[in-house]
Amino acid sequence: MSARSLMVMGTASDVGKSVVVTALCRVFARAGVRVAPFKSQNMSNNAAVCPGGGEIGRAQAVQAQACGLEPSPDMNPVLLKTQSGMGCQVVIRGRARFQMGVNDYERYRTEAWPEMVSSYNNLARDFELIVIEGAGSAAEINLRHRDIVNWEIAKLADAPVLLVADIDKGGVFASIVGTLELLAPEERRRIKGVLINKFRGDQKLLEPGLRFLEQRTGVPVLGVIPWQHNLGLPQEDAAMLDGIATRPGDKPIAIGVIHLPSISNYTDFEALEVEPDVAVHYLSDPGMAPRLDVLIIPGTKNTVGDLKWMRASGWENFLVRHRRAGGWVLGICGGYQMLGRRIIDAGRVESDTVETIGLGLLEIETTFETGKITDRIRAMHLSTNLPVSGYEIHSGRITGIAASQALFRLTHRDSSAVNELEGARSDDGRVIGTSIHGMFDSAGFRRNFLDEIRTSKGLAPLKSAPQDDADANRRTAFDRIADVLEANVDMRRIAALAGQG
Repeated sequence: MSARSLMVMGTASDVGKSVVVTALCRVFARAGVRVAPFKSQNMSNNAAVCPGGGEIGRAQAVQAQACGLEPSPDMNPVLLKTQSGMGCQVVIRGRARFQMGVNDYERYRTEAWPEMVSSYNNLARDFELIVIEGAGSAAEINLRHRDIVNWEIAKLADAPVLLVADIDKGGVFASIVGTLELLAPEERRRIKGVLINKFRGDQKLLEPGLRFLEQRTGVPVLGVIPWQHNLGLPQEDAAMLDGIATRPGDKPIAIGVIHLPSISNYTDFEALEVEPDVAVHYLSDPGMAPRLDVLIIPGTKNTVGDLKWMRASGWENFLVRHRRAGGWVLGICGGYQMLGRRIIDAGRVESDTVETIGLGLLEIETTFETGKITDRIRAMHLSTNLPVSGYEIHSGRITGIAASQALFRLTHRDSSAVNELEGARSDDGRVIGTSIHGMFDSAGFRRNFLDEIRTSKGLAPLKSAPQDDADANRRTAFDRIADVLEANVDMRRIAALAGQG
């Protein structure tokens, strides 16, 4: 079987391409089409781990879930993970391959392009339809000669293209006309329709502009998608986190997440955000922090660099005061490594600093190695026997965990049974570190953690069953955005473009 294809490009970054692709995947999957997502190259530190190991962009993993599929490296064969001062780490077919600097593009293209072609062909063999996501703008004219994510992929897949534009930023008509004007004739012929995204207000006010747009460009507007609050989907870009407080107001538990410059896998905290008794604050400046019960140091793609930033920004002093006042501290992955005594990187895997003194709140040490651990895991919380599932994605190896201070016992690593101690806690239990991402998606463990904090404050545990099944919540979110798409775009014409009419 050779799949049909449909590609989604944008007039700019952050116009909603990922969400539109997710919605399209859900619409077609609900209609019984065997559909899969594809993005040849993603740049994000928010990664997901596939079965059998291997990391891809979180957006493509979410899109796979919308299709009812497990994520696969074929869906995002190249992932670029930025590292401050070191260019970016190039992950090809799920495995870290090399560090790319400004002068390494030719090596990158030589290694990446064949893998992109192979991955697309694998999907085209196994599915009826591939919904492809582009990157940035469809008219990146300064980068056109080195494009392997937009028009070269459209040509490879012989894909009709939908162009998405964000009206919420303003200037939507100029962005659409300008994008089309800058395309080469063969590129412009592939644009089969425009979707205007994030609209607020009365669509009747748009009608004159829509008519002008179609007359001027000859490209039909296939839908106007309304602004959607609280999509329930992970954000791909951490820039939107700064200063955000979820569920602000008088909530019994206040949790602060430090918005590190190289923060990664911040989806770890989505499950906390929806708890009724929790306010989650994302903070860059300790001077802006409210009174907190828990301070979280999240994952990072640059542990040493972000630790230096924390010290320069005043977070270490804040941490000392917070700890002295009886506050809780949680470190996840890179944040866990910071909590230890030393970080050793003799091979300069992640930084140019061979040895860094840590925050010293846990009796552990971290040594960076070139081989990267990417595994989905299951574990048992040692204090409660509650099950936890999640994933690991790190190059640092932790040593010095005393059996009496371990947090979890790993029971499965991908499909293999294991019996390993993982994570660490302080003697009073209020400083906790772990390499497990996604642990708060396990509802029983999450509620127990929050109730411990409530008890430490003299509050009664919240007498309610754990609220969520993360997978069920995600399925509900997929159906909601698919319903919005079907109600506001011409899906009959889009299905025909995709060969599914």
